[in-house]
Amino acid sequence: MKNYFWVLLLLVSCQSDPQPKPQSSTMTTASLSNAVTSGAGLETATLGAGCFWCIEAIYQRLDGVESVVSGYAGGTVENPTYEQVCNGNTGHAEVAQIVFDPKKISFREILEVFFQTHDPTTLNRQGNDVGTQYRSAIFYHNDEQQKIAEEMKKTAQQWWDNPIVTEIAPLKKFYKAEAYHQNYFNNNPTQGYCVFVVNPKVQKFKKQFKEKLKKEAAAEQ
Repeated sequence: MKNYFWVLLLLVSCQSDPQPKPQSSTMTTASLSNAVTSGAGLETATLGAGCFWCIEAIYQRLDGVESVVSGYAGGTVENPTYEQVCNGNTGHAEVAQIVFDPKKISFREILEVFFQTHDPTTLNRQGNDVGTQYRSAIFYHNDEQQKIAEEMKKTAQQWWDNPIVTEIAPLKKFYKAEAYHQNYFNNNPTQGYCVFVVNPKVQKFKKQFKEKLKKEAAAEQ
């Protein structure tokens, strides 16, 4: 996933990546864990936005989100491994499966964050992560999600100068990624990719969506 020889370059590229047009205390790891995976009244979104370490860390901090699980979707190979997905031959994208409480946050709001916390205008890449596994994608779970995704893609185009290339497709199968990928940023905050890539994205999200943060995330240093 991460070619560490260009990690210093990433520090510069993160600051210069295309950005959407502007719109009008220490947290414990346990408080951001993925303990809840299902429940009555909860809904699920499955999104690809480049490296799943990034999208997982962002949505773990969004109020109304109950759990986030990193995994793979959109391909043809059953039970893919991380190494297979990285080779780019499985058709799978790295995704996060997000369980959320629709009484606290809507699917539309989930996508509002999605379209403003990654670059949906670059085909099969995010920054220096290149390959079909890093494509921008919304894998909808039902007809209503498909309708909202299509609407939000049109709305989000107003925020970006270049055409949005986000794939919108039905979710056929979600495969949970290996255990070491789960809760990755919270467990490995000093790892190189987390320092130079994930953390800047998280900080940008926290600044842009501060009114939508969990209390623990708002207090996070």
